[in-house]
Amino acid sequence: MERVLPFSEKHEKFRANFGKFLDAEAVPYYKEWCASHMVPHSFFEKMAQAGFMAVWIDKKYGGVGAGNDFLYTVIKAEEYSKRGLNSIFSRLSGDVIAPYINQNGSEEQRSEWLPKIARGEVVLGVCMTEPAHGSDLAHIETRAEDMGDYYLVNGEKTFISNGMVADALVVAVRTSDSPEKPYKGISLLIVDTSSEGVKREFIDRIGLQAQDTAHIYFNNVKVPKKNLIGEENRGFYILMQHLEAERIMAAYGSIGMVEHTLQLTRDYVKERQLFGKSLSSFQNTQYVLSKLWVRYTMAQNYLDQTLLKYMTGVDVNQDASMVKYYTSELAFESADQCVQLFGGYGICSNEEISRQFVDSRIVRFMGGTSETQLGVIAGSLGIK
Repeated sequence: MERVLPFSEKHEKFRANFGKFLDAEAVPYYKEWCASHMVPHSFFEKMAQAGFMAVWIDKKYGGVGAGNDFLYTVIKAEEYSKRGLNSIFSRLSGDVIAPYINQNGSEEQRSEWLPKIARGEVVLGVCMTEPAHGSDLAHIETRAEDMGDYYLVNGEKTFISNGMVADALVVAVRTSDSPEKPYKGISLLIVDTSSEGVKREFIDRIGLQAQDTAHIYFNNVKVPKKNLIGEENRGFYILMQHLEAERIMAAYGSIGMVEHTLQLTRDYVKERQLFGKSLSSFQNTQYVLSKLWVRYTMAQNYLDQTLLKYMTGVDVNQDASMVKYYTSELAFESADQCVQLFGGYGICSNEEISRQFVDSRIVRFMGGTSETQLGVIAGSLGIK
């Protein structure tokens, strides 16, 4: 089926160039990064120097100036996925978090941070989740006390992507107590990770081995007042404003994993000989892959339609949650069924399909858990 997204010749040139960049600067080193549990800062710098980090950043801040064209972000997601580079979260830094500063920050903040992001000098992470408050963002406990010309931040965050490599973090903090509506007391601060009192610990996981997920402690961290994004106590609304884009982008990562999983398996079953014939000749193999391909194709089309609606300014809150839920669940189901077709080889860590399996298990948590998405969908249906 022909894609509905309006990719132009310029987009396809970008795709080809970005693919070549990944083949030269990421693919040969990816296993090494998985072993060291981190994509090096130098990779983000090379991306920026090549003009791939945050192409939407205005030229006056040193960016490419592509504006609000999400198709470039989609292309990056697809090119990462088709190579199995699931752990590289450059899009999180440049395409999900940096817009918080661009859209909700002051001109002083844009002038200070966007050029550094465009040059690859600054990699970003966002700190929302806390040990006692996973999807319950409204009740976070990390506190920022007003000390006059700065905030004093104390608390801890967990499961923070880009947590070890990040130079700056957008941190959700409590600046006011509001018992009836606690979400009204949340603000967003830009915290330099080199600040005194910031401590980071790597979290080892079963998948996304090259992603430096971290637990982060804030112990009497002084944050200048100028680092407040938007208005005080309005941070929750800013986060909600960007959730649709985050979930759509997460869905593109998931659907890319599905495609790569199916491609890997299709190639394998054609080559694998069993009882004197190819594994692909067995009816069960054909049915498993055919059903998964149908679901993949339908999900891809729905996701593209959702993005088109989002780019025209239509409210896609329900669609974003639906497509994020479905694609992340499909990514894991596809990997699970395809591992079965690989047989014993599917659970060998040196086989790429095994990496797809453990990586895809994690995407069901990212951008809000599947249960969170179902809650949003239920609310939009009036089921309370």
